[in-house]
Amino acid sequence: MYPDLKSKSAELFARAQNVMPSGYTRHMAVSPPYPIYADHAEGCWITDVDGNRYIDFVNNFTALIHGHGRKEIVDVVARQAHRLMSAILPCEAELQLGELLQQRIPGVELVRFMNSGTEAVMIAVKAARAYNQRSKIAKMEGGYHGQYDLIEVSHRPSPDKWGPANHPASVGHQFATPQSLLDEVVVLPTNDIEATRQLISENASDLSAVLIDPYRIHLGNIQPSVEYLQMLRDETTKHGIVLIFDEVMCLRVGFNGRQGQLGITPDLTTLGKIIGGGLPIGGLGGTREVMSVFELDGLDVKVKHSGTFTANGMSMATGYVGMSLLTPEVFTDMEARGERLRKGLNEAIKDAGMAGIAVGEGSLTSVALTDKPPQNFRELAALFTPEFLRRAMNMQNALLNEGVLTMRGLFVASTPMTDDDIDFTIEAAGRAFRKLAPQMEKAANE
Repeated sequence: MYPDLKSKSAELFARAQNVMPSGYTRHMAVSPPYPIYADHAEGCWITDVDGNRYIDFVNNFTALIHGHGRKEIVDVVARQAHRLMSAILPCEAELQLGELLQQRIPGVELVRFMNSGTEAVMIAVKAARAYNQRSKIAKMEGGYHGQYDLIEVSHRPSPDKWGPANHPASVGHQFATPQSLLDEVVVLPTNDIEATRQLISENASDLSAVLIDPYRIHLGNIQPSVEYLQMLRDETTKHGIVLIFDEVMCLRVGFNGRQGQLGITPDLTTLGKIIGGGLPIGGLGGTREVMSVFELDGLDVKVKHSGTFTANGMSMATGYVGMSLLTPEVFTDMEARGERLRKGLNEAIKDAGMAGIAVGEGSLTSVALTDKPPQNFRELAALFTPEFLRRAMNMQNALLNEGVLTMRGLFVASTPMTDDDIDFTIEAAGRAFRKLAPQMEKAANE
């Protein structure tokens, strides 16, 4: 049972603390008193170094939509590694993956590749600036778009720095973020249509882009309304501002991505995670007009973009196979299983008599330990008390001890999951929630 300070995972973590600060390379994987160390995985199941087996509902932060060891993907990895891992020359797989994305995603008329979602957003900002020759960007308060100081602005500001609700302040996420950089970011209040429209209008002459995740900001807890997103499309068009949809995560909600579901087409779309078939990747697609900033004019170009591993043969070939396996029928099946999971989790929460709700779409489900999902960052931040965060970690550990691997309330499904796997998860979650309910009731009464 976790935690077990005599386990091999605990032993490995003790060693890791002599090698890495605090023993971690990824802060999102922090799990006191020590992380579980993986040994091997197959399908939707992962086994740790102590021989414990868990159903994997993290899937490397949504990247492994086909789970682990899918034969077609393993085979192409082996073939491509034998043929060509990477080179300065382009390969046909780059063209194949590009054509697939072009055909599938409404806002992708042309596409370029890079190595991560963070890099995709960085290049998207450069493209927007070059296109309309303005320097500022606008983003949502609390929005996450990767690890880059400009786009980390106001990711998780403390309440004393928020500023007015209708005019959020630009707050640095890291120490010593330059004020000059903060001055280049206009922070918008998600779902406040009139305040956002006013802020865009006031800054229109300086705004190069508006950046938003069109699905659920902050790991599934804040849903931008369709009306809000349509307003962003209308206002950015009106003022000649580039609208960027960050679909690095939410591309997996449907065959045509989130924009295809909504019928709202951005000027640029950032991509990553599932488009690499399990290998590192990033992508940027957009209209021909905006993407023209990458076009060579002789040897000159408005936006220079390259990289040692950009469009490497391994990620291109694996991405093409992985995306080809995602047919409309597969998304229909994943939506049905997602609904089955959310219905079962909500019943389990109700039966346990605890505060909580499971929300989401398709293969993405989030359990929030509250009866009312927040509608903006400030409502979310109000929930993030030390006691709330402790309950969330206790929930994660309780699920782990029932054989369910999650991360911060996020359940990320994969194609190998069956109805039996979903039912196993619901039953395991029910046991975990029943154990947690008395702790939560006691804490609420203290």
